[in-house]
Amino acid sequence: MDQSFVNRCLLWTLFFLLPVLSQAQQAIGYKLDKMPADLETELALSSLPPHLRSGATVYLLDPDKGYYAVRRGTNGFVCFIDRTDWEWGEFRKDIYAPMGYDPEGARTIFPVYRDVAAMRASGKLTGLQIRDTVISRYHRGLYKAPGRAGLSYMLAPIMRVYTGKPGDESVMTMTMPHYMFYASYVTGAEMGIDNDSPRGPWWINSGDAVMGKGKGPVGFVVMAAGETQTAKIVKDGHALLTRLAAYSPYFKPDDMKMH
Repeated sequence: MDQSFVNRCLLWTLFFLLPVLSQAQQAIGYKLDKMPADLETELALSSLPPHLRSGATVYLLDPDKGYYAVRRGTNGFVCFIDRTDWEWGEFRKDIYAPMGYDPEGARTIFPVYRDVAAMRASGKLTGLQIRDTVISRYHRGLYKAPGRAGLSYMLAPIMRVYTGKPGDESVMTMTMPHYMFYASYVTGAEMGIDNDSPRGPWWINSGDAVMGKGKGPVGFVVMAAGETQTAKIVKDGHALLTRLAAYSPYFKPDDMKMH
């Protein structure tokens, strides 16, 4: 048999196999677990102050599709559990960040979380490809920065989150109910914030780490809840904390409670 013919056959076989092999490689580690719906709902709602919960829209995560609304609200607020932070460009299975957003955040910030969850659930993109897709969509204007300052609530009695900037893969399970006031295209330095302050406020903008300083579309002033409020949140959430600890070892608090 002509060797050149054999070589061409091998090349064509490789050509057709490459997409399959590539997709198989991309799919590694993307699949998340499905939390029990009632437990996920309770944890998501705990991110909001009590007076906002009854009117909020609640989103749950379907690991095969992404977020879906299990309950439509009336006050414009949304709550959900963030499982994928696109700025890090990686797939972890141990991130649980209960979040609530006001109507402006629901309109402009939550859609990014929604689309990232759907891209991850598809298994077609790596974490780095998802990160680059989000950046491209901001540059092309498909995603918009918030049109005004606003507020995100993270008042849950427990969360498991990154503790540094993109590139630092450290995560921690902690009790740190807090408020996050968001603004667009400003820096902490412009507001005179000292991130080394032990009691805050602190400034975070993970987008800056991957898009350039001052170019991240959403930054947050982080204010920890007071000691009295935190103690009440933990007390009121005792039954939820017990259920979460039984559900997954990820919900066992680390030695450090706050960062």
